[in-house]
Amino acid sequence: MSTEPEVNYGPLAALIGVWQGDKGMDIAPEPDGTEENPYYETITFEAGGDLKNAEDQVIAAVFYRQIIRRKSDNDVFHDQTGYWMWDAREQTVMQSIVIPRGVCVLAGGKYHREQGADAPVVIEVAARLDDNDWGIIQSPYMQQNALTTAFKHKLVINKNSLTYAETTMLDIYGREFEHTDDNTLNRQ
Repeated sequence: MSTEPEVNYGPLAALIGVWQGDKGMDIAPEPDGTEENPYYETITFEAGGDLKNAEDQVIAAVFYRQIIRRKSDNDVFHDQTGYWMWDAREQTVMQSIVIPRGVCVLAGGKYHREQGADAPVVIEVAARLDDNDWGIIQSPYMQQNALTTAFKHKLVINKNSLTYAETTMLDIYGREFEHTDDNTLNRQ
């Protein structure tokens, strides 16, 4: 019998597990317009325990890996890792993202639950370039050629269903572009 205290994952507890979905749509920029890519994906969320920052702040962490494949050719076109974190004292949700294109994001926000214990959990986080709290860091190449200026991510978890919508604002190909991804996944 363990004497360790139970980790408070707050709204992130609903994410832990393996999720799969095949209804994804990626709307991405192209030099001459827009590209639409239907996709399927697997997201694995693993409990990571909690940690203390500066002997004061307690954060519960959930590691995730998201692998997205195009339906047209089965190729992986997005492989992302990061952490979802929960600060119970501040009632704050955070998402740290590492994208192997030279882009890192630390987004923050809140969650809410509609009326009732069985109601969906809704998590929303955001980050902006040059925001002192929730920011975006990117390589010099990306700053010059595909600058990420803002990021928003909304998840709705309803028992065994996870729906998300993600918007990344880019300055690319001489214009601003709203790059979007959305999908509905089921717990495996």
